[in-house]
Amino acid sequence: MRRTLAALAMLAGLAAAAHAQRPGRPPLPGQAPPAAQAAQPAGADSAVRHEAPPAAVPREESSVTEHTIRIGGQTVPYRATAATILLRNDKGEAIGSLYYTAYTRTDVADRSQRPLAFIYNGGPGSASMWVHMGAFGPRRIVTTDAAPTPPPPYQLVDNANSLIDVTDMVFIDPIGTGFSKPVGTGTGKDFWGVDEDAASLAQFVRLYVSRTGRWNSPKFLIGESYGTTRSAVLVNRLQSREGMDFNGVVLISSVLDFETLAFAPGHDISYVLYLPSYAATAAYHHAIPQPRDLPAFLDSVRHFAMGEYAAALDKGSSLGADERAAVVHRLAAYTGLGEEYLTRANLRVALRQFMAELNRAHGMNTGRLDARFTGPMLDLLTENGEGDPQSLAVSGAYTAAINSYLRDELRFGGDERYVASGGVQWSWVREPAQGGRGSGGGGRMGSPYVGSDLAQALVSNPNLRVEVENGYYDLATPFFATEYTMDHLGLPAELRSHIALRYYEAGHMMYLREPDLAALKANIARFIGATTHLR
Repeated sequence: MRRTLAALAMLAGLAAAAHAQRPGRPPLPGQAPPAAQAAQPAGADSAVRHEAPPAAVPREESSVTEHTIRIGGQTVPYRATAATILLRNDKGEAIGSLYYTAYTRTDVADRSQRPLAFIYNGGPGSASMWVHMGAFGPRRIVTTDAAPTPPPPYQLVDNANSLIDVTDMVFIDPIGTGFSKPVGTGTGKDFWGVDEDAASLAQFVRLYVSRTGRWNSPKFLIGESYGTTRSAVLVNRLQSREGMDFNGVVLISSVLDFETLAFAPGHDISYVLYLPSYAATAAYHHAIPQPRDLPAFLDSVRHFAMGEYAAALDKGSSLGADERAAVVHRLAAYTGLGEEYLTRANLRVALRQFMAELNRAHGMNTGRLDARFTGPMLDLLTENGEGDPQSLAVSGAYTAAINSYLRDELRFGGDERYVASGGVQWSWVREPAQGGRGSGGGGRMGSPYVGSDLAQALVSNPNLRVEVENGYYDLATPFFATEYTMDHLGLPAELRSHIALRYYEAGHMMYLREPDLAALKANIARFIGATTHLR
């Protein structure tokens, strides 16, 4: 129970990063929305309360526009479809109106040979505007790298690193985000849970593929942050329940095992898995000497973390004084934190403690989603870093970009509010696993875990490939935790090579750094090309 509560508290922490200081700001990927108001206790007046009437069921709407873009020296014509689609329950009743933006290349003769990618962010409770307007869509918002973006007017440009030249794309806003909402008798609880969310998106994917004649097209899922959690469950569900095999899954800033992110008493693995990210961050901010070869330096940190450091933590209170001093000395050399601080911390520095302490002497809080960002600390004595400088640095630009783009260029939305972050109350209770070990669902008792869903998807479809994109400076979903998770999926030896990991010198949203935006495009384009032509 202690680990369960700690994990769920950590999930709330994924949310709070940027919003504790700035009400109304949308969360970036990896952040859940602020907790909803607690329900009032039942009182004498409860008998006269009435449930809200069912929301009216709107008609499905769409706006279709034609465009061109220059990518890699070629002109790519494409059609943009901004639209809603009704989701239904088992009785055939409409319970949700889901908004999506689809991009289809129009000079393709045989659409069955054209890849199709479904793309989304996470949260849970986040719209897809981050990957849409920052990474893969044909239009991109220009932001300042590793510093706050100035206020409007913002610059919206053609995205030379869009994926439209290699795949058709469908950006999905799950119910409660974007223009998507419950309708009719539908309520949030029909959609806001690990399996409920996957079920609603699976229905959408099936409907979209059927209506557009894309059953025979190569298919991909691309998700960021909680979107990677979603992808593991969704690909398994689509393959096992809909008979829809996928060619590939791209996991951007991945979290499949939330226990790896939980800093809880008596639970030491997170301290081990965060250490390489702490070291990369310390080097970036010159708290320690900058290595000539960052990957090689991080290999040495990994070795220390899983070896001497993990062994010291395992000994707990029985750790000897000399061994403790040696470990403290190495930790200081890797993290840039003082030996006295590390000793008082009992060798264990949680994420928000690190965020506050690393740049405290400069009066700055270190970023969580992207540790290259910093922001002023209001309380120089605080133990834990508050908010997230990276979130505050770009949220306004992204919110303005998606609203102006959808309304002005795609001619959709009218007076509707685009919800960048939904006030969702998420259920982490999983459906019972079916079929024994590795069948998906269920997970571990300690904290949310969907690694078994991905493992089952790989086993049931041995041609499925997975590519994982990692930012060295991502403190929300650290790369070493992802490596640890992938190494512990329990896959047969012949399937382990079906997972590839890539790395970037940026954070959670590695596309904020333009060289890494180009590298991300190149890696995913190569992945799609290779997995489209498996024979």
